[in-house]
Amino acid sequence: MTHPVKGIDHCFALVKDLDKAAKQYEALGFTLSPRGEHSAAKGTANYTIMFPEDYFELLGILQPTELNASRREILETQGEGLHAIACRIGDAEEAAKELEALGLATMGLGSFSRPVPLPDGSEGIAAFSTVSFTPADTPLGVVFMCQHKTRETVWLPELLEHANTACGLGAILALSDTPAETGADFAKLWAAGTATPVEGGCEVTTGPASAPLILLTPEAMAAAYPGADLSATAQGAFTVLRVKVSDMDAAALCLSKAGITPLQTAAGLAAAPEYASGVIVEFVPA
Repeated sequence: MTHPVKGIDHCFALVKDLDKAAKQYEALGFTLSPRGEHSAAKGTANYTIMFPEDYFELLGILQPTELNASRREILETQGEGLHAIACRIGDAEEAAKELEALGLATMGLGSFSRPVPLPDGSEGIAAFSTVSFTPADTPLGVVFMCQHKTRETVWLPELLEHANTACGLGAILALSDTPAETGADFAKLWAAGTATPVEGGCEVTTGPASAPLILLTPEAMAAAYPGADLSATAQGAFTVLRVKVSDMDAAALCLSKAGITPLQTAAGLAAAPEYASGVIVEFVPA
């Protein structure tokens, strides 16, 4: 049986104030999609930050409903920040069957859609099917799989240009007291998943042309992002969103215009979590 999970499709930050988060990410130099409002039953809305091969999403709760109770609990107990990774798959239903045959349980198979404002003033529909890994197989945060049924209404050309020259997900970083063990558990979730030791932690490959997942000890993370308040990030989930940019000077200029003094990192420049709704956003050369 073939492992159906081919990489990271996108990730999302669950935020307390969606409008505030949108303003913060615009200040960082990102182009945001128009706000997409989900069903009344879901009670949520989002903004997407699109790149040619992947993307990042801001997700907020507009009204408390039964369907968003678990996300409200996550915000209450873990704080806002980078909570979820969505994986690349073909067909969601087939992926669930293939993973079950490989001994990986899944849950929550379902489909949904949301309206999308289009450039010509009309409205399109973005449709998806998703299925999640179980908490037992997910050491941190939430990891689910996403089947895109209408890529043409999600990857809109006008959303791919960013003032900071962002062009892709560079990596997702998380805290772990036992990074080697955590990395080995995560590696099972991707067809090409391998866990390799790195200084202070472990790096998990997730597939070709796909951002890696890097697990670092608290000491290594603090050393990598000096001055960042790690307690202000999502606890028990993911900590850093590393974004590839084609022009580091442009990214630095966006930070300067926003009045943000960046954290100097070994790889590039980072905005602390108070400027990005609980996420450390790091810009690195593409």
